[in-house]
Amino acid sequence: MIGNLGNLEYLDLSWNDLTGSIPSEIGNLQNLEYLDLSIQFSSPSRLSGSIPSEIGNLLKLEHLNLSGNDLSGAIPPEIGNLQNLEYLNLSSNDLSGHIPTQIGSLRNLEYLDLYSNSFSGSIPSEIGNLQNLKQLRLSINDLSGPIPPEIGNLQNLESLRLYLNDLSGAIPPEIGNLGNLEQLWLSWNDLTGSIPSEIGNLRNLKQLSLYSNDLSGPIPPEIGSLQNLESLNLSFNDLCGPIPAFTSRINTFRYYRNPRLGSSCT
Repeated sequence: MIGNLGNLEYLDLSWNDLTGSIPSEIGNLQNLEYLDLSIQFSSPSRLSGSIPSEIGNLLKLEHLNLSGNDLSGAIPPEIGNLQNLEYLNLSSNDLSGHIPTQIGSLRNLEYLDLYSNSFSGSIPSEIGNLQNLKQLRLSINDLSGPIPPEIGNLQNLESLRLYLNDLSGAIPPEIGNLGNLEQLWLSWNDLTGSIPSEIGNLRNLKQLSLYSNDLSGPIPPEIGSLQNLESLNLSFNDLCGPIPAFTSRINTFRYYRNPRLGSSCT
């Protein structure tokens, strides 16, 4: 039984043809630092069932990758016990329920990927506690409600991907605090209001994707100060006002289906 390997520190069974559920006995491996049970996307065999709550016993764990399986149910709140965790990838499963607030206890986390699941409810404000986070991927879920302003606390963040959800409300101006951000993808949501001028503070930004929302108002001139910006997609919104001259130097600039863009906002 795998649960008898009490001195095990590293377990990588990725890209195999594993089936069945994750055994609860995995929680006995209390010296484990690295656990990878991820599956290659094209694999016909996958793990199923829920994530056992006993995984919260692995207090030394630094790396947890369960991506690409058919895991279902909620993330167990015991995940918040993993204070040493730096990497958490649960993407491309069938997980559901709310993102647990306990995830905000993972103060050493640098990478959080919950992409392509069925999570619902709001993004917990406790995510703002993860001040070492560099990558945050919550795309392709059923998340709703506003983007919490606490996301502005993540000043080490380099990539923020929230596209293809049901997020609503305004883009919080606190997003302008993310001085290390290189990718900001908020497309395919229900965001409203104007594009905050504070986005002009993101001096390292290379990609800004806001298409397919209900954003209104002019393109803020402050975006022109983003000297590293390579791609700007504002298509399928309700923007108005002139198209700024600075957009001509951006390698990829798209603004289709903004019927009032180029004309007065009044």
